[in-house]
Amino acid sequence: MQPLARALLLAAGFFVTLHLSSSRAAELEPAEPVTLPHMNRDSAAETPAAAPAIDAATPDVQSPIAAPPPPAAAAPAAPTAFAPTLMDLTLRPSSLWQRIRNGFGLPDMSSPLVREQEDWYARRPDYISRTVARSSRYLYYIVQQIEKRNMPSEIALLPIIESAYNPVAYSRAHASGIWQFIPSTGKMYGLQQNFWYDGRRDVTAATNAALDYLEKLYEMFGTWDLALAAYNWGEGAVSRAVAKNVAKGLPTDYRSLTMPAETRYYMPKLQAVKNIIANPAQFGIDLAEVPNQPYFVEVPTTKHIDVKLAAKMAGMEVEEFQSLNPGNSRAVIRADGERVLLVPADKADSFRSNMANHDEPLVSWQAYKLKPGETLDRIATRYGTSAAQLRAVNGISPKHGVTSGSTLLVPAGATSKPYLPDLPAPTITVAKGSKKAAKQGGRKKVAAKTTRRPVPAKKSAAVKGGKKAR
Repeated sequence: MQPLARALLLAAGFFVTLHLSSSRAAELEPAEPVTLPHMNRDSAAETPAAAPAIDAATPDVQSPIAAPPPPAAAAPAAPTAFAPTLMDLTLRPSSLWQRIRNGFGLPDMSSPLVREQEDWYARRPDYISRTVARSSRYLYYIVQQIEKRNMPSEIALLPIIESAYNPVAYSRAHASGIWQFIPSTGKMYGLQQNFWYDGRRDVTAATNAALDYLEKLYEMFGTWDLALAAYNWGEGAVSRAVAKNVAKGLPTDYRSLTMPAETRYYMPKLQAVKNIIANPAQFGIDLAEVPNQPYFVEVPTTKHIDVKLAAKMAGMEVEEFQSLNPGNSRAVIRADGERVLLVPADKADSFRSNMANHDEPLVSWQAYKLKPGETLDRIATRYGTSAAQLRAVNGISPKHGVTSGSTLLVPAGATSKPYLPDLPAPTITVAKGSKKAAKQGGRKKVAAKTTRRPVPAKKSAAVKGGKKAR
């Protein structure tokens, strides 16, 4: 065939094909665009009109000639609404409770014991309100320290079941503070205890000691439930319980160990508190919010100072100042080189300024050791005060007397250097717990009227808060 004839035939075929394709396309004019189920109205409106969607009912038809690619400007943009909605954890929550919820990391536990503890707390909304009010002073600091160590935030709830967040809570086993350290374990973790000061009640010092101890227990046992059981029962006791189960070929998890009733309830109590914090409305609890911001700042001082004067310089009531500085056991804060005082964040600047500008004596009390035969009345007369005042300052009950050799605080007078010697803490004799009370599941009593809490079995005197005397 001649080249010219061939070209004419090809041109004719092209126009026939093009005509058929155009006719078929006209029959397939698209219906209204279909909005996909996971697109919202706003994202559908953002879809470019130049790219209409094809009705899902329209059959796929192969065109003899591929359609030319659309202009670049007409290409549909990827709809942003298709992306799932995520919580931005980089945003700082305004509620400290929400911050704690975000950090939950312990496996959840479900058992009748948990429900029993949930019911106990749910029936006591006033108890929870008092506990939350106390915790609001310390919680931000504790959460901050827990996060620095990458620990689960449930640890911040532990003082709720240990002490109801009462910094002066005191048990029969002589455990003290919000973390309930007994004297021996407190010393093991650097908590100083003497006549003037008890680090077990110092909120910041005791918090860091408790977290140090919990980290050690976690490294020992490898799971948080066993670490927490050891915090309550003692690491030696848990180790022995684990060894017994290993010897018998039994599991060694928390639920499989044989343990005292109080330790058996320990994790269920923590789980119950966690559940209430996670969803207070479910339990009919009106949980007061705690702002996600520092309540106090630390102010170091190298000067001895009366508690009453320090509170005045901070613009605080004495009781509120003591609630932030409960580690100081006397009416005088003995600096002992340096002492860190906690002051509300909004009062710290004025406190520092008042301390720097004060040109009068900071201390009005000093130590005095009673000699044989001396009485409070005689001492009061000598120092120009009353026996009632001496009892109040020294925390002596009217039902109790004083013995020779006891150390009291007496007025310091106008002396520039009051007598504040380094005195040891009073000797404590740890009495053995009652087996009968433990068998009956009696609740442990804490020496503070607001700190009663659900404890199925009384602790033995050698064990308190995992801080077993070793």
